[in-house]
Amino acid sequence: MQLPRCPLSLRLRSGEQVPPLTVRVARASNPKGTTAMWVRDRLDGLWCDEDFADWYPRDGRPGLSPAQLATVCVLQFLLGLSDRQAAEAVRCRIDFKYAMALELDDPGFHHSVLADFRD
Repeated sequence: MQLPRCPLSLRLRSGEQVPPLTVRVARASNPKGTTAMWVRDRLDGLWCDEDFADWYPRDGRPGLSPAQLATVCVLQFLLGLSDRQAAEAVRCRIDFKYAMALELDDPGFHHSVLADFRD
């Protein structure tokens, strides 16, 4: 038996800056940068939550930032990661937190969110 899905609404996050501690730790631990950091530094602003507004209903429980999920999908493709590996990278890797403008203690999300986003 599959439970009905609760519709997600969009909580816009425009112009999200990388938290200063995340920047310091990411730069200190990866002085030459990584693919994830390159994506953030070069492609930041290429897409924003407003670009995805038509995909979401106006009411419902707040969903994850579609701009952040799009960033994860790009990194997933570039690095050849499965959904589980990509979600784990968001949870564990400093450079992924940097790419998504997350605090270092952000818990990430369940891997199934990526498949739902692509659908």
